Amino acid sequence: MASKKKKFGILVGGGPAPGINGVIAAATIAAEKHGYEVLGFMDGFKHLMRGDSSQFRPLTIKGVTRYFDEGGSILRTSRENPTKVEAGKENERPTPMDNVLAGLDQNDVGFLITIGGDDTCFSASKVAKAASGRIKVVHVPKTIDNDLPLDPGVPTFGFETARHYGVNTVLNLIQDARTTPRWYIVVAMGRTAGHLALGIAKAASVPLAVVPEEFPEDKDLTLKEICDIVEGAIIKRKTIDRPYGVAILAEGLIERMSKKEIDEVFGANVEYDQHGHPRLDDLDLGPKVRDELRRRFRGRGMKMTFIAKNLGYELRCANPIPFDMEYTRNLGYGAVDALLDGETECLITFVGGTMKPTKFDALPRNEKGRLQPRLVDVKSEAYSVARAFMIQLDHCDFDDPAKVQKLAEAGGYTVEEFEKRFKYLKDSRPKPVT
Repeated sequence: MASKKKKFGILVGGGPAPGINGVIAAATIAAEKHGYEVLGFMDGFKHLMRGDSSQFRPLTIKGVTRYFDEGGSILRTSRENPTKVEAGKENERPTPMDNVLAGLDQNDVGFLITIGGDDTCFSASKVAKAASGRIKVVHVPKTIDNDLPLDPGVPTFGFETARHYGVNTVLNLIQDARTTPRWYIVVAMGRTAGHLALGIAKAASVPLAVVPEEFPEDKDLTLKEICDIVEGAIIKRKTIDRPYGVAILAEGLIERMSKKEIDEVFGANVEYDQHGHPRLDDLDLGPKVRDELRRRFRGRGMKMTFIAKNLGYELRCANPIPFDMEYTRNLGYGAVDALLDGETECLITFVGGTMKPTKFDALPRNEKGRLQPRLVDVKSEAYSVARAFMIQLDHCDFDDPAKVQKLAEAGGYTVEEFEKRFKYLKDSRPKPVT
């Protein structure tokens, strides 16, 4: 008697990103065309790791084709981690991982496609190793932060869509700032990397973007320095008769602050996750910068309007743009193709139009075993182009006494006060490559 044909399983972990449904649809269509059943597990690993293997929906070509261009996730998503064992329960059985493997086995899943970021990739690698070959696993990387270590020039799916809608929003804010006039302080998502903030700013011709990669890792960033950078740009814009604008800050700037600074700025009740990171959802950088700028200008008798805006959640479930529609179709098909070719324990990307499976063990990792995030390369020409179009205080502003005088007057400072507050900024961030 022939053995029963194994099934494909698909699940989604981490935060949403435009194009998830495109991967699900493409993988389902490719697998069914090869004669396989496909099960979509709801809420990532959540139910499986609790011993409930019934929380899935059968996926078919007929059922998924209408979702390829929709945002969100028809399988929903969660951040549940099957590798995590609660304190004091290390020796208890079954563990969450035992439950995941049992649930997949009970449903005859022999091929598992996970869709997610760093944490989901880590969980997928552990599931593959724990299954000892009986379940082949590939991971499709997604995040609007674009910070997974893929090949240079290869974005994570969802990033381009998030940037597209982010640019549309910022262009409207620029027009509003010009019309009123006023300044918008926009904080864009990106815990470890400033790709989204810089990408939106560069495309929308925003006069200032500030990302964490611009500051030395061995030096703690302060709210004062961030506000000095923004205020300096505002003053410089005033000297060219532009008393308005948009400044975009990456939320990851908070990660470069010391715990003492974070507690002082945001309050002593800041929550930290299991890795020691502050929970950025609870920390609102924009209003802190806005309020400090208001205080400074009002203190010098200058009336200016500042508005704070966060940019991130409204981008994560947007309908994918054509780039991500095509990209996710490639990725879903590629994931199935790789599994049927015998690949496992790998991440799927497309480089130059060709599918590239990369083994989990070959991916760069940090000292904690997590994927090494891909950061903005502040030594690249692409970064230099972005900086070249920004309005900010630089060396040339302090080399010419006449410029210093003009800037000081525009900001309501004496020359001595202006230099005391801002002169250090000329060496505080990397200089563009020329």
